[in-house]
Order: sequence, then structure tokens, then C-alpha cells
Amino acid sequence: MLSVIRVHLPSEIPIVGCELTPYVLVRRPDKSAATEDVPESSPLEGYFLRYRWFRVQSDKKVTICSVHPTEQATLQCVFCSKRPALVSKSYHCSPKCFTDAWQHHKTLHERAAAENGNNEEDNNNDLSRASSAASGVLASTLSASMSSLNGPPTPFYPSSIAQKNGGETLVEVGGCKTYTPTADDIGYVLKFECVVAVAESKQSVGHPSTIMTSRVIPAPSPRPRRLIPVNGADVVGGHLDQDGRIQSAGSFTVLSYNILSDTSASSELYSYCPTWALSWPYRRQNLLREIVAYRADVVCLQEVQSDHFHEIFAPELDKHGYQALYKRKTNEVLSGSTSAIDGCATFFRRDRFAHVKKYDVEFNKAAQSLTEAIIPPAQKRSALNRLVKDNIALIVVLEAKFGNQPTDASGKRQLICVANTHVNVQQELKDVKLWQVHTLLKGLEKIAASADIPMLVCGDFNTLPGSAPHSLLVYGKVDPQHPDLLVDPLGILRPQTKLTHQLPLVSAYSSFVRSVMGIGLEQHRRKMDLNTNEPLFTNCTRDFIGTHDYIFYTADTLMVESLLELLDEDGLRKDTALPSPEWSSSHIALLAEFRCMPRTRR
Repeated sequence: MLSVIRVHLPSEIPIVGCELTPYVLVRRPDKSAATEDVPESSPLEGYFLRYRWFRVQSDKKVTICSVHPTEQATLQCVFCSKRPALVSKSYHCSPKCFTDAWQHHKTLHERAAAENGNNEEDNNNDLSRASSAASGVLASTLSASMSSLNGPPTPFYPSSIAQKNGGETLVEVGGCKTYTPTADDIGYVLKFECVVAVAESKQSVGHPSTIMTSRVIPAPSPRPRRLIPVNGADVVGGHLDQDGRIQSAGSFTVLSYNILSDTSASSELYSYCPTWALSWPYRRQNLLREIVAYRADVVCLQEVQSDHFHEIFAPELDKHGYQALYKRKTNEVLSGSTSAIDGCATFFRRDRFAHVKKYDVEFNKAAQSLTEAIIPPAQKRSALNRLVKDNIALIVVLEAKFGNQPTDASGKRQLICVANTHVNVQQELKDVKLWQVHTLLKGLEKIAASADIPMLVCGDFNTLPGSAPHSLLVYGKVDPQHPDLLVDPLGILRPQTKLTHQLPLVSAYSSFVRSVMGIGLEQHRRKMDLNTNEPLFTNCTRDFIGTHDYIFYTADTLMVESLLELLDEDGLRKDTALPSPEWSSSHIALLAEFRCMPRTRR
């Protein structure tokens, strides 16, 4: 007959909103072991598997630390406890936890005071204590700001009582194999039960197999990033949320984001990230929540696995009005299941744009043609080994549907070309990076010549500001004395005079430096490298911090109106690298709002 061998969970730490799917190994009647489900609707030789989930409650109530969600809170911030919007951020597991988080935490006080007005006496008192921290009295400041939780604290979300079982209160919360914890589960342990049952009588057979989780923790919520006007546009820099945001009539927004594929998110590379926060079930829901909240008109994602595109991102973003296009990396170098190979995905809002044309760029094919043309036969194998890296680009031509879009002198429809790419990651292959970027730009030049339309070039270029590929993109050429040109064993960069293009590309985020000084703009300039006019970082791990991600645009046809604010030490918790519980990729998302400029007949 059917029997259960064992059950376990991929992660013992359950998170609100993150689906739990236990691993159940069963012994089938033919004595073989299998993990396939045997539901009541399809019994096996008269038996099926019954599942139940319980919330395990006791008289002791538990509150979770807002900084370390796997720890129980022992103290509470007095300022936050008085403000409903900040209560969930008020709990801390120790004085050291509160001290370490203070620089980030006090910004919550400052924002709350600004939103409520500065006439509140306790606001001013708390902010005065916060500012005194800089004068060397941090200990007293924190002491005045926190209160110990003496006795059982009130849980975030109290729950109702159900039947008692062995001294425990068990509340049945699910009757399927999978279960998604809710806010009511925060602070409680979950119990999963699996038992064989008779199909005809529905009676259980034998003892159930059970497993207990750790306490359910709330999904960490990072501080929302604001949209910052940079060109004098009448745009309100508010939080980007699902309720929508103010956007200039006739403008459109473009998001570029390397989401870090599951196959790349190894615990060896990112050992500093908690295993539960590095798991794909958690990261996918956190990434989707972040992407949807930005409400971008065009979304360019990199490192999207083929299976995740078809099973998760395309159907989920379709619910929010997006049409999806995808180009998987080629697999001449990459091994393993093709479904796990990543690629570039471009989404656009169906109410804002219509799809006109799609171009797939495979650098492997370009490498084959180049090798045939200039490499001697004896060196072709080694040349292909160096050039063939499976990188791709996805180019999409879209037609704008929204109003107030200018047309050219002939009254033609407004088209926009969006390129989405992920350039080779190996830092020693400087020649390959430059060749890939040059190949993409020459292809875009052909499209621009035939269609005369605005261009956007987005992606993870795996190259730093000031490198040869970056110089080619923003200056249209590379200095012959650039040190990157010394790496050219195949001679593919010669003559160096060919390393040019005619597209007037500008990096969108350079607008933070180039714009006229505005109110509050100086704080965003501090997050920029004034030598390169690029962000100080878009990629932040324990081993590397720097800028690899960009949104370039043709400055003769588009203008930047606003930019998504960059992260800094206030956006990243102290001593935290990416990915983290709050931010589920090693990269940060970039977003720019553009407006098409009127053009005359050429």
C-alpha cells in the first residue's frame, strides 16, 4: 500500500506571502520511492495523501524583531510605538540591534516628523535627541528612545483560539500540500501534517508524518524609493506604489533590473544573505512585488531564467497589463537544462505601447561571422573559445499609444526602440566586452538609419564607468591610448578607428549631475561619481561594489524628466550587502522617466 517515508521543508523559516511546499517522499505499492503527489481526486490503488497545516498557538505571545526577523523582540522604540505606520518597525531584539540600526532607523523619525509637521512637541524632542547622537551622546539618545518589553508583548496580529491538543492550541489554516503564511501567522510556529487515507472511507491509515517550522516572520519591507525630478518637470516625487503615481502627460518610464537568476544565487557566493532570503520562493515574490510597485511602462530584466519567464514573470506581469518578450541566452557554452538558462525579458504596458518589431541579437553568431572573416584557420578554434560566450541582446520597437506624443514633420506615428542586453561577465575578457558592445551599437545604428526613432539601451553591461565599452557608449569612440585596448589577442579591435558609432547616447543617471541644482537634488548628487557622472554603485556584494548597470538614451530625441533615487547607506542596512532580505538581487533597479522631443524632417 501507499506509505510516507519522510517529509521536510526546503526552508524551515516561513515568511508571510511566501508559499511553502513540503518535500514528501512516499513508498508506492510497487515498492518504488517517488515524490509525485497522490491527491484524493486521483487515488493510487484506493489510497491518497491528505495534508493539513496548523498554526501552533500558546499562551505566550511573541513579537518579532524588525531588523532580525528570526529573533524575538525584547524592546520597542518609543517614538515609533506612538505612530501606527511605524509600529512594525519599532521592535528590536537587543540594545545592540537598536544601536547598530540607529543611523537607518532615525530616518524613519525624520520622515514621520516631516509628514506630520514640525509643530509636534514630541517630534521635536525626539529629533533633537537624534541629532545629539552626532555630538557623542548616542547611548543616552538610544536609551531615551527605546523601552523594554516587560512581560508578554502584544503580537503584531492576534489570532483566534481553536481546539487544544496536548497543551497546544492548534488552528487549522490549510488543507492542501502548499500553504502561504498570512499576517495572522506572524510569530507562530506552523505544523504540517501528511497522512495516508483510504479513498472510499476517507479514514486515515497509521500515524501522520509531521514537521514543525520556525516562527513565521513578516516579509521585510525596504524603504520605498522615490521618483526625483531632474529637469524642472512638474512631477511630484512620491512613493512608487500600486495605487499609481503622478506622471507628466506624454511621458513614459523605463525600468532596467538584473534580478539575479536562481542558478547564480548560490549560498557560497552570497553566504552573508540568510538562506531563507536567498531561496527562490522568497526572492521571486519579493522581486515581483518590487517590479510591480514601480509601475514602469517598459521593463527590461536581465538574468531571467527561461522556466521562470514562462511560469512566473510572463503570467504574473500579464495580470498587471504587461505584454512580454523574451530572448534566452544561447547554450553553446552553458550546460545543464535549457529551462534554467537565463536571458533578457522586456515587458511593456499594453495600454501605453503596441509591439511593432522584435530583433534577437546572438553574439555567438556574430562571433562565427567575425572568425570566418578575419581569423586564420589555425586559430579559429581558440578564437571561438574566446568569443563564444552565449550573451545576447533583445531589441524591441514599440509604438506609443498615449496622448501628447509629438510626431515628426511628416506626421508619422511615434516609435521607440528599446535594447535590453547582458554583456559578458568575465572581467579579463576586456576585448570581448568591447566587441559585444560595439556589435550591438552597429546593429542599433542600422535600425536608427532605417526608422529614425528614439533609442534606449538598457542592461547589465558588466563594465565600469570609464572603461572602453562605457566610453564607446557615451562618447561614440574610444581613446586609442585607453588601457583596455591592450587586451586584444585576436586583433578583433583593430583598426581602432572602427570603434565608433553615431548614436548620440547619454547615460540617464548623469542627469543627477548635469541638471540645474534643485531643492533636495544635492543629496542625490552625493550618490554619484562626479568624475564619471554615473552612480557610485548599482551592484553591491561583499566582494564588489561598483556600477555595471545603465540606461542610455539618444539625447537628440529624448529628454530625462525624473529618475528613481539611488540607494546609499540609508537604503542599505548597516554592514549589509546585496542580496538581502529587503532587496532580492545583487543589483539595484534603475528607472528613468522620458519625454520624446519634437523632431523636424531630416
